[in-house]
Amino acid sequence: MADVVQYRLERMVDELDDLERRGIFTRAEIAEIVKQRRKFEYRLKRPSPLKEDFIAYIDYEVKLDELRQLRRKAVAYESKKRKKKSVSDYAGVARIVEIYRLATMRYKGDINLWFRYLEFCKQKRHGRMKKALAQAIRFHPKVAGVWIYAASWEFDRNLNVTAARALMLNGLRVCSNSEDLWVEYLRMELTYLNKLKARRVALGESKGSLVRDTKSVEDEKWKDENKELFMSLDEKEGNEKEEDGEEDSNVEDAEDVTEKVDVFREKGSNVLQTIYSGAVEALPSSFDLRKRFLEILEATDLAHSDEIRNTILSDLKRDFCKEPEYWNWLARHEMSGYISKETGLEFSNLQMQKAIQVFEEGLQTVTSSSMFKIYIKFLMEAIAQSNGDDDEISPSSNPIGDYISHIINVYQKADETGCLTEELADEYVSLYLKLGKTHEAQKLAEKLCSGKFAGSAKLWLSRVSIEIRSLSGNSTPSKADLQTVFELLSNALTKVPISESESLWLMALKFFAHQRTYLDKLVEMSILLATKSHGSDHVFSLSSTVVNFVLETKGGHSARKIYKRFLALPGPSLVLYKDCIEIETNLISVGDKDGLSNARKLYDSAVASYSQDVELWKNYYLLETKMGTSETANGVYWRARKTLKESADFIV
Repeated sequence: MADVVQYRLERMVDELDDLERRGIFTRAEIAEIVKQRRKFEYRLKRPSPLKEDFIAYIDYEVKLDELRQLRRKAVAYESKKRKKKSVSDYAGVARIVEIYRLATMRYKGDINLWFRYLEFCKQKRHGRMKKALAQAIRFHPKVAGVWIYAASWEFDRNLNVTAARALMLNGLRVCSNSEDLWVEYLRMELTYLNKLKARRVALGESKGSLVRDTKSVEDEKWKDENKELFMSLDEKEGNEKEEDGEEDSNVEDAEDVTEKVDVFREKGSNVLQTIYSGAVEALPSSFDLRKRFLEILEATDLAHSDEIRNTILSDLKRDFCKEPEYWNWLARHEMSGYISKETGLEFSNLQMQKAIQVFEEGLQTVTSSSMFKIYIKFLMEAIAQSNGDDDEISPSSNPIGDYISHIINVYQKADETGCLTEELADEYVSLYLKLGKTHEAQKLAEKLCSGKFAGSAKLWLSRVSIEIRSLSGNSTPSKADLQTVFELLSNALTKVPISESESLWLMALKFFAHQRTYLDKLVEMSILLATKSHGSDHVFSLSSTVVNFVLETKGGHSARKIYKRFLALPGPSLVLYKDCIEIETNLISVGDKDGLSNARKLYDSAVASYSQDVELWKNYYLLETKMGTSETANGVYWRARKTLKESADFIV
């Protein structure tokens, strides 16, 4: 290995001598360069060199070459003489290319490394680019990006359209399922046609471009209304030639120009239709591919573009009419270019009505909750656009009032068709609250909670919040009000599953924190529900939540009484045991006499039920180490080792 490294370093002698002779680096700097290169070369000659070794070597050489270029410019500026390039000007890039070659041969499957290699060759205009591209395609024929990169290099740098087209076609044969490859192939062909047309224009044989001139709707409308103010140059020249008696020759020239223009537009149209047919045949279920083809069509000026556009739209409707995403795209496509960020869009606008008709047609075809969700989201975005920075929604303001009434109708239709989900129902109630219609929101929440969403925690939370908000006007709620809220919460807590009722329990405990009678009733209810759940350990632990709340409001001794009642139930959860142990540990720190014995009892009960929990045994052992004796600590340690069967995780 040392001989190979020494041989590679000796091959650098001419380069280093040249750098010193030209005054770019000093002898001390060259010695440091040799030291660094020797270190990197030894890394590369290891039995299994890492990719990071190659990358680090490349980064070092790139920075070194940049420094050499700066030093060379400084030396040339001082001497005011232009020197010819020598061996040191080429050796750095050649060495980096060689390191890249070794790295890609070692890690052939790393596509990112290949792209770094290609990008470096492209940047430095190195002659190895073609060979590197061929190797990348050889090792990664299924990666569409490699074919696109190679074709782009041939098309843009080598100006070889034939080679670029051949690469694209070969790539499509291998990667026929790549959307990007189909789209880039179409872009390349249309770009080539546009270049040919631009050349004809430069020669005076044609005019115009295949790129569509995008103008705003207001400009087009104003120009149509004021046609008499404009006169084209062709018309003016025609009038002059009529006066000179050359009308016949002018007509013939105009026809020739029209024919030449139509050649490129017709050719582009044929190319797009051919590639579109092949892409649809290869990827019949790709919705994004057809959208991208339509975007390209609308950005170019081709013959029969309206017919092709209608064909693509009809194909989309035929193949994707059962998907809500299609209707959402179609409605937004109708609206493209018509929404202004400054003025928004009125509900009565023609384009908005077209978009609404699209959604209504989609609801008749696809009657689903996702369709209603997309429809409502579209309308809410339109409201936000029209409302500007104002977060408040006023139903009386125009044009928002029309949007609000329509959204409410959509919600009602979703409810009637059975497509109202829990999320939509919650948004329905929230809409009334934003509008300030508290009474309507209360009625709606009551209706939904009494129906199919009786077990929805979100809707019950909204309903209870509305009820509490109606009482907030009074500084001290009456007994009747407290009884009403308690009955409502009791109804909600019994209907909503325990695993989803955390927010409801927290609301109930906080609201009745200073009402001892109702708080005791809530504790009794929680014990009853915990008994019915047979101690199953949900994501939300009801018993642990109640114990922690009592601890915060009444202190550790009251919490001890409550948790003992929960522990008497069958199958207490591990979370409850840990919270109880924490309570007792805190009581020990304030001098409670029974704290240590209670903590030991809790740990004994916990390890009996959850004997394989390593963390629990560790905490038990630490407790005895800090507060017990060496005898009790050793007893816990050997019990843990015996129970865990010499588990390697139990390390203290």
